[in-house]
Amino acid sequence: MRRGSWKIRIFIGLAIVAFAFVQRCNNKEENPYTGRVQNINMSTEQEVAIGLQSAPEVAQQYGGLYPDERLQSFVDQLGNKLVNNSIARETPYKYDFHLLADEQTINAFALPGGPVFVTYALFSQLNEAQLAGVLGHEIGHVIGRHSAERIADSNFWQTISMGASVGADAGGIVNSIGQNTLLTNGRDDELESDELGVLFMIQSGYDPYEMIKVMEILKAAGGPNRVPEFQSTHPDPDNRIERIKEAIDRFKGQQ
Repeated sequence: MRRGSWKIRIFIGLAIVAFAFVQRCNNKEENPYTGRVQNINMSTEQEVAIGLQSAPEVAQQYGGLYPDERLQSFVDQLGNKLVNNSIARETPYKYDFHLLADEQTINAFALPGGPVFVTYALFSQLNEAQLAGVLGHEIGHVIGRHSAERIADSNFWQTISMGASVGADAGGIVNSIGQNTLLTNGRDDELESDELGVLFMIQSGYDPYEMIKVMEILKAAGGPNRVPEFQSTHPDPDNRIERIKEAIDRFKGQQ
Protein backbone atom coordinates (compact mmCIF):
# COMPACT_ATOMS: atom_id res chain seq x y z
CA MET A 1 0.00 0.00 0.00
CA ARG A 2 2.85 2.33 0.90
CA ARG A 3 4.65 1.56 -2.38
CA GLY A 4 1.45 2.29 -4.32
CA SER A 5 1.04 5.54 -2.45
CA TRP A 6 4.56 6.62 -3.39
CA LYS A 7 3.91 5.75 -7.03
CA ILE A 8 0.82 7.95 -7.01
CA ARG A 9 2.74 10.80 -5.39
CA ILE A 10 5.54 10.55 -7.95
CA PHE A 11 3.01 10.47 -10.81
CA ILE A 12 1.19 13.54 -9.50
CA GLY A 13 4.47 15.34 -8.89
CA LEU A 14 5.67 14.65 -12.42
CA ALA A 15 2.32 15.76 -13.82
CA ILE A 16 2.59 19.07 -11.97
CA VAL A 17 6.14 19.62 -13.23
CA ALA A 18 5.13 18.73 -16.79
CA PHE A 19 2.23 21.17 -16.58
CA ALA A 20 4.59 23.94 -15.45
CA PHE A 21 6.93 23.37 -18.41
CA VAL A 22 4.09 23.19 -20.95
CA GLN A 23 2.61 26.38 -19.58
CA ARG A 24 6.02 28.08 -19.70
CA CYS A 25 6.50 27.09 -23.34
CA ASN A 26 3.05 28.41 -24.22
CA ASN A 27 3.82 31.73 -22.53
CA LYS A 28 6.83 32.52 -24.70
CA GLU A 29 6.51 35.70 -26.76
CA GLU A 30 8.85 38.19 -28.40
CA ASN A 31 8.95 41.68 -26.95
CA PRO A 32 8.27 43.93 -29.98
CA TYR A 33 10.35 46.78 -28.51
CA THR A 34 13.46 44.92 -27.36
CA GLY A 35 13.34 41.85 -29.62
CA ARG A 36 13.92 39.57 -26.64
CA VAL A 37 11.88 36.37 -26.24
CA GLN A 38 10.30 36.31 -22.79
CA ASN A 39 8.01 34.20 -20.65
CA ILE A 40 4.99 36.38 -19.90
CA ASN A 41 1.64 35.26 -18.52
CA MET A 42 -0.24 38.55 -18.52
CA SER A 43 -1.38 41.11 -21.10
CA THR A 44 -0.14 44.68 -21.35
CA GLU A 45 -3.61 45.77 -20.21
CA GLN A 46 -3.16 43.74 -17.04
CA GLU A 47 0.26 45.32 -16.47
CA VAL A 48 -1.24 48.81 -16.76
CA ALA A 49 -4.05 47.87 -14.36
CA ILE A 50 -1.58 46.49 -11.79
CA GLY A 51 0.55 49.64 -11.98
CA LEU A 52 -2.40 52.02 -11.61
CA GLN A 53 -3.83 50.04 -8.71
CA SER A 54 -0.50 49.71 -6.87
CA ALA A 55 0.84 53.25 -7.35
CA PRO A 56 -0.97 55.05 -4.48
CA GLU A 57 -0.09 52.42 -1.89
CA VAL A 58 3.53 52.24 -3.04
CA ALA A 59 3.86 56.03 -2.89
CA GLN A 60 2.62 56.02 0.71
CA GLN A 61 5.38 53.60 1.66
CA TYR A 62 7.82 56.41 0.82
CA GLY A 63 5.92 59.16 2.63
CA GLY A 64 3.71 60.09 -0.30
CA LEU A 65 4.58 62.62 -3.00
CA TYR A 66 7.07 65.41 -2.39
CA PRO A 67 5.09 68.58 -1.53
CA ASP A 68 6.46 70.84 -4.25
CA GLU A 69 4.39 71.11 -7.42
CA ARG A 70 7.24 72.80 -9.29
CA LEU A 71 9.61 69.87 -8.72
CA GLN A 72 6.83 67.35 -9.42
CA SER A 73 6.18 69.08 -12.75
CA PHE A 74 9.91 69.10 -13.57
CA VAL A 75 10.20 65.33 -13.02
CA ASP A 76 7.03 64.68 -15.04
CA GLN A 77 8.11 66.90 -17.94
CA LEU A 78 11.57 65.33 -18.08
CA GLY A 79 10.10 61.83 -18.03
CA ASN A 80 7.68 62.65 -20.83
CA LYS A 81 10.51 64.19 -22.85
CA LEU A 82 12.33 60.86 -22.72
CA VAL A 83 9.16 59.00 -23.70
CA ASN A 84 8.37 61.29 -26.62
CA ASN A 85 11.90 61.05 -28.05
CA SER A 86 12.14 57.26 -27.86
CA ILE A 87 10.39 54.06 -28.80
CA ALA A 88 8.50 54.35 -25.51
CA ARG A 89 5.98 56.64 -27.22
CA GLU A 90 4.90 53.70 -29.42
CA THR A 91 4.14 51.41 -26.47
CA PRO A 92 0.68 50.98 -24.91
CA TYR A 93 1.90 51.86 -21.42
CA LYS A 94 0.65 54.77 -19.31
CA TYR A 95 3.81 56.56 -18.22
CA ASP A 96 3.52 58.75 -15.16
CA PHE A 97 6.46 60.22 -13.24
CA HIS A 98 6.47 61.04 -9.53
CA LEU A 99 8.87 62.51 -6.98
CA LEU A 100 8.52 60.79 -3.60
CA ALA A 101 8.88 62.60 -0.28
CA ASP A 102 11.39 60.14 1.24
CA GLU A 103 14.56 62.12 2.01
CA GLN A 104 16.50 59.14 3.43
CA THR A 105 16.13 56.27 0.95
CA ILE A 106 18.10 56.57 -2.28
CA ASN A 107 15.89 54.75 -4.76
CA ALA A 108 14.03 54.86 -8.05
CA PHE A 109 11.71 52.23 -9.47
CA ALA A 110 8.95 51.53 -11.96
CA LEU A 111 5.71 49.62 -11.58
CA PRO A 112 4.26 47.45 -14.34
CA GLY A 113 2.50 49.44 -17.04
CA GLY A 114 4.22 52.80 -16.62
CA PRO A 115 4.25 54.49 -13.17
CA VAL A 116 7.80 55.68 -12.38
CA PHE A 117 9.04 56.97 -9.01
CA VAL A 118 12.21 58.59 -7.71
CA THR A 119 12.82 59.49 -4.07
CA TYR A 120 13.82 63.01 -3.09
CA ALA A 121 16.91 61.49 -1.44
CA LEU A 122 18.17 60.45 -4.89
CA PHE A 123 16.68 63.37 -6.82
CA SER A 124 18.53 65.88 -4.63
CA GLN A 125 21.89 64.42 -5.66
CA LEU A 126 21.29 64.53 -9.43
CA ASN A 127 21.59 67.13 -12.15
CA GLU A 128 19.10 67.14 -15.03
CA ALA A 129 21.09 64.79 -17.27
CA GLN A 130 21.65 62.33 -14.44
CA LEU A 131 17.96 62.38 -13.57
CA ALA A 132 17.24 61.71 -17.25
CA GLY A 133 19.45 58.64 -16.99
CA VAL A 134 17.61 57.39 -13.91
CA LEU A 135 14.16 57.95 -15.45
CA GLY A 136 15.31 56.44 -18.75
CA HIS A 137 16.51 53.36 -16.87
CA GLU A 138 13.09 52.99 -15.22
CA ILE A 139 11.28 53.46 -18.55
CA GLY A 140 13.50 50.62 -19.76
CA HIS A 141 12.10 48.37 -17.03
CA VAL A 142 8.56 49.10 -18.24
CA ILE A 143 9.35 48.52 -21.91
CA GLY A 144 11.34 45.41 -21.03
CA ARG A 145 8.28 44.06 -19.16
CA HIS A 146 10.63 43.02 -16.38
CA SER A 147 8.02 42.93 -13.62
CA ALA A 148 5.69 40.78 -15.71
CA GLU A 149 8.56 38.46 -16.58
CA ARG A 150 9.60 38.06 -12.95
CA ILE A 151 5.98 37.31 -11.97
CA ALA A 152 5.81 34.59 -14.62
CA ASP A 153 9.18 33.16 -13.53
CA SER A 154 8.11 33.16 -9.89
CA ASN A 155 4.86 31.35 -10.73
CA PHE A 156 6.84 28.78 -12.73
CA TRP A 157 9.24 28.01 -9.90
CA GLN A 158 6.44 27.86 -7.35
CA THR A 159 4.67 25.24 -9.46
CA ILE A 160 7.89 23.27 -9.98
CA SER A 161 8.56 23.42 -6.24
CA MET A 162 5.06 22.14 -5.49
CA GLY A 163 5.56 19.23 -7.91
CA ALA A 164 8.91 18.39 -6.32
CA SER A 165 7.36 18.49 -2.85
CA VAL A 166 4.54 16.15 -3.83
CA GLY A 167 6.73 13.72 -5.76
CA ALA A 168 9.99 13.65 -3.84
CA ASP A 169 9.95 15.95 -0.80
CA ALA A 170 12.48 18.12 -2.67
CA GLY A 171 10.54 21.36 -2.78
CA GLY A 172 13.05 23.25 -0.63
CA ILE A 173 15.96 22.42 -2.93
CA VAL A 174 14.02 23.40 -6.05
CA ASN A 175 12.78 26.59 -4.42
CA SER A 176 16.38 27.55 -3.58
CA ILE A 177 17.42 26.99 -7.20
CA GLY A 178 14.47 29.08 -8.34
CA GLN A 179 15.35 32.00 -6.06
CA ASN A 180 18.94 32.04 -7.33
CA THR A 181 17.63 32.03 -10.90
CA LEU A 182 15.35 34.97 -10.17
CA LEU A 183 18.28 36.91 -8.69
CA THR A 184 20.31 36.32 -11.85
CA ASN A 185 17.42 37.37 -14.04
CA GLY A 186 16.99 40.49 -11.93
CA ARG A 187 20.59 41.53 -12.61
CA ASP A 188 20.06 40.99 -16.33
CA ASP A 189 17.02 43.26 -16.15
CA GLU A 190 19.12 46.03 -14.62
CA LEU A 191 21.77 45.77 -17.32
CA GLU A 192 19.16 45.84 -20.09
CA SER A 193 17.53 48.90 -18.50
CA ASP A 194 20.91 50.62 -18.19
CA GLU A 195 21.44 50.19 -21.92
CA LEU A 196 17.97 51.48 -22.76
CA GLY A 197 18.51 54.41 -20.41
CA VAL A 198 21.70 55.32 -22.28
CA LEU A 199 19.87 55.15 -25.61
CA PHE A 200 17.00 57.32 -24.37
CA MET A 201 19.48 59.90 -23.01
CA ILE A 202 21.21 60.16 -26.39
CA GLN A 203 17.88 60.42 -28.23
CA SER A 204 16.77 63.25 -25.92
CA GLY A 205 20.02 65.21 -26.25
CA TYR A 206 21.64 64.37 -22.90
CA ASP A 207 25.26 63.39 -22.31
CA PRO A 208 25.10 59.60 -21.70
CA TYR A 209 28.35 59.72 -19.69
CA GLU A 210 26.28 61.31 -16.92
CA MET A 211 24.85 57.81 -16.38
CA ILE A 212 28.29 56.74 -15.18
CA LYS A 213 28.16 59.47 -12.54
CA VAL A 214 24.81 58.06 -11.41
CA MET A 215 26.49 54.71 -10.83
CA GLU A 216 29.20 56.46 -8.81
CA ILE A 217 26.51 58.11 -6.67
CA LEU A 218 24.85 54.72 -6.09
CA LYS A 219 28.20 53.16 -5.23
CA ALA A 220 28.93 55.90 -2.71
CA ALA A 221 25.47 55.53 -1.20
CA GLY A 222 26.08 51.84 -0.66
CA GLY A 223 29.20 52.56 1.38
CA PRO A 224 32.08 50.16 2.02
CA ASN A 225 29.77 47.38 3.23
CA ARG A 226 27.80 46.96 0.01
CA VAL A 227 26.04 43.62 -0.43
CA PRO A 228 28.12 41.40 -2.77
CA GLU A 229 26.82 41.32 -6.32
CA PHE A 230 25.84 37.65 -6.25
CA GLN A 231 23.56 38.32 -3.26
CA SER A 232 21.74 41.23 -4.86
CA THR A 233 19.28 41.69 -7.70
CA HIS A 234 21.38 44.69 -8.80
CA PRO A 235 24.78 44.23 -10.47
CA ASP A 236 27.72 45.88 -8.78
CA PRO A 237 27.99 49.55 -9.92
CA ASP A 238 31.52 48.94 -11.24
CA ASN A 239 30.26 46.19 -13.54
CA ARG A 240 27.34 48.37 -14.63
CA ILE A 241 29.75 51.16 -15.54
CA GLU A 242 31.64 48.89 -17.93
CA ARG A 243 28.40 47.86 -19.65
CA ILE A 244 27.25 51.47 -19.83
CA LYS A 245 30.51 52.48 -21.56
CA GLU A 246 30.00 49.69 -24.09
CA ALA A 247 26.42 50.83 -24.71
CA ILE A 248 27.53 54.44 -25.19
CA ASP A 249 30.10 53.42 -27.80
CA ARG A 250 27.59 51.23 -29.59
CA PHE A 251 24.72 53.70 -29.70
CA LYS A 252 26.90 56.68 -30.55
CA GLY A 253 28.32 54.67 -33.44
CA GLN A 254 24.79 54.28 -34.77
CA GLN A 255 24.14 58.03 -34.83
